[in-house]
Amino acid sequence: MHDIRMIRENPEGFDKALERRGAEPLAHAIIALDSRRREVTTRLQEMQNRRNEASKAIGQAMGKGDTETAEALKAEVAEIKQSMPDLEEQDRALAKELEDALAVIPNLPADNVPAGDDEEGNVEVSRWGEQRNFAFDPKEHADLGPSLGMDFETGALISGARFTFLRGDMARLHRALGQFMLDQQTRENGYTECNPPVLVRDEAMYGTDKLPKFADDSFRTTDDRWLIPTSEVSLTSSVMGQIVDDAALPMRLTALTLCFRSEAGAAGKDTRGFIRQHQFEKCELVSICRPEESEAEHERMTAAAEGILQALDLPYRKMLLCTGDMGFGARKTYDLEVWLPGQGAYREISSCSNTGDFQARRMNTRYKPEGSKKTEFVHTLNGSGLAVGRTLVAVIENYQQEDGSITVPEALAPYMGGVAKIEPAA
Repeated sequence: MHDIRMIRENPEGFDKALERRGAEPLAHAIIALDSRRREVTTRLQEMQNRRNEASKAIGQAMGKGDTETAEALKAEVAEIKQSMPDLEEQDRALAKELEDALAVIPNLPADNVPAGDDEEGNVEVSRWGEQRNFAFDPKEHADLGPSLGMDFETGALISGARFTFLRGDMARLHRALGQFMLDQQTRENGYTECNPPVLVRDEAMYGTDKLPKFADDSFRTTDDRWLIPTSEVSLTSSVMGQIVDDAALPMRLTALTLCFRSEAGAAGKDTRGFIRQHQFEKCELVSICRPEESEAEHERMTAAAEGILQALDLPYRKMLLCTGDMGFGARKTYDLEVWLPGQGAYREISSCSNTGDFQARRMNTRYKPEGSKKTEFVHTLNGSGLAVGRTLVAVIENYQQEDGSITVPEALAPYMGGVAKIEPAA
């Protein structure tokens, strides 16, 4: 959500920032709507003040025995009371219209975000790891997976397309990856482990900018709850409507949860294999911090995600997303793209975003800086540390052997109960 005062004070700057995101100028329309609302609010306040003054004057006139004045004032108060409901309804309607208009405007990009229309404008920041030289032609995970326990057919039989049934050591490897990520983020990087709900209310989805714009990308239950598309929703919303204690900042939260996405906006993409599923697990990272800390916190969070890839010895590159490729709520985003030798390409495995105060305004989450009498909005950040399914894909493709087996990364040995290699079924 945007600060309406900022738009009023610097409409040109607001429109220029929107232009960088490929959006049309909106400041004039927003300010015009805000002016209408403020006019009605002012009229309503004036009527309320006059009603209170007249009501007080009635008592004074009655005390003096001036019944004529008292009756005239009573008639005025009655007329005001009759007029106020319509004006109150106008005020509510215009306030809602303004909120709805602001709710669908994307966050403004940070100054150091490169301009660009799409992923072609993203900038590579760094690379890590050596791509393995195979003595054979590496296969894609979708070709290797079925004989190793990645059962696409049964998943589709039970639930339809983009669901997968994992069996045996493949299921264990998937579990091991999630547990390893959670342990790394809590033990090594100082995140607090959480076990949040995966069903949330409208307010939680709205506060984390998933509603109203992305309603079609999520699943809704018959009792009007939402299956979370990521535990960013649950973790960030844990401070919704609160004034957070300054001493508690920065708050760093993590959770390993199921996530659900309808993928309505991704029709035809990655229909083969395990990369884009309706149901998946992810180790999420969320930070809630002071505004002056958010840039450094963004770098720290991204490094925490990178640490998982490095521990698993998976080559990757770090990309700074351009203005045209960032998510709706982000002001700056790093994507980590892991190397998949079967595909011969880098694919996204983590996205770490700084949203500034964009979500905090929607959630009304503030803090009171030490020594200050006024509250300020916190900054929120979120990232994947990592997406478990995509990491499983990366392990399969990078650790595959010529006989169709895959070796287990050393970092996962404590979680695999002595299983060092997953063999294809006969």
